Amino acid sequence: MTGPTSGTRPDEIRRHNRTALLRRLHVDGPSTRASLATELGLNRSTIKALVDGLAEAGVVAERVPALRSGAGRPSLLVLPQPHAAVVIAIDVRVEHVAMGFVGLGGEILGRDSWNLHRTRDPGEVITHIVESARLMADDLDATPLGVGISVPGVVRRSDGHVHEAPNLHWTGVSLGKRLEAVLKLPVQVGNDAELGALAEHVRGAARQSSDMVYISADVGVGGGVILSGQPLRGSGGYVGELGHMVVNPRGLRCYCGCDGCWETEVGEPALCRALGLPDDAPRGAVVATLRALDDPSLLDEFAGWLALGLANIVNVLGPELVVLGDLYTALPASVVDSVSAAVQRRSLVSRAVGGTQVVTSPLGRDAKLVGAAELAFEPVLDAL
Repeated sequence: MTGPTSGTRPDEIRRHNRTALLRRLHVDGPSTRASLATELGLNRSTIKALVDGLAEAGVVAERVPALRSGAGRPSLLVLPQPHAAVVIAIDVRVEHVAMGFVGLGGEILGRDSWNLHRTRDPGEVITHIVESARLMADDLDATPLGVGISVPGVVRRSDGHVHEAPNLHWTGVSLGKRLEAVLKLPVQVGNDAELGALAEHVRGAARQSSDMVYISADVGVGGGVILSGQPLRGSGGYVGELGHMVVNPRGLRCYCGCDGCWETEVGEPALCRALGLPDDAPRGAVVATLRALDDPSLLDEFAGWLALGLANIVNVLGPELVVLGDLYTALPASVVDSVSAAVQRRSLVSRAVGGTQVVTSPLGRDAKLVGAAELAFEPVLDAL
């Protein structure tokens, strides 16, 4: 733990330590005072003062551990209190919206969702979000402290402006500012795949990985990148459109105007074609067909394109782990294994680092909702 500079004031040191302690409890769950002191590099008296203050504010509680080892007085177990800090997490998708109230420690306290089959008008989506948030707040007797939103598009992180979300037919939507004005809460908006990567890094398959790539398939294909433990956001916060790598110049026309983008070969319509389903088959039918698939060889060409794109990504970014999310979590294990093996064969970087592992997300459809919650918690933990 890096020490403070010579000009740091004592109150700034205390706030820094308090935030570090809260973040540790929020992400990794209950811990003893002794373990917290060791992990955070703080002495026991500092930990005691921090925990006592948080307990007095109702943010944490303490109890004697159920399992005790050794003689002497046991170190008290410190537990985050979910209702002490609640955020609203929203996952806007092409066909539906999912919402959750998420408490300190990551517990989802309540859920709601609705379909977008009839309209995707931004104003109507915002109105429904606001109405649902107020009803859930009343039902749960919760006062949210912030909002995080996942959107399938190009998002400016500084103010939550959605530059373009093609599959929603949104262009130039000031989503963050509009919701802040109505909800009277700080609102953070992020690209869906970037937030999927954040979720996997904090609570999913990549908890122990400092360099990882998350690839998700809904209607389109997006990617989120974590390098050296930090999200790769690019200039202005615009990054992660990995689905628009051109892999087949003679391929199908993509909605972005290019021919042969990666998502035309590995997006949901391409997967439907490989399975012999209509391009617009319902998501449930696609998943059910994958789960019941007797002949994985039907996906050989699809898997080849998936491996080709992943090999390119691994050669450029050199991650130790690639996590496949959303629709890809329904792929047969044999297909994922063959893709992983192909990436190792075709990627010079993968061979050099001992093999980049390709796995499916354990968070499934909740990944982007979890990521939206973590995005909302970033400023909340600093302010508690």
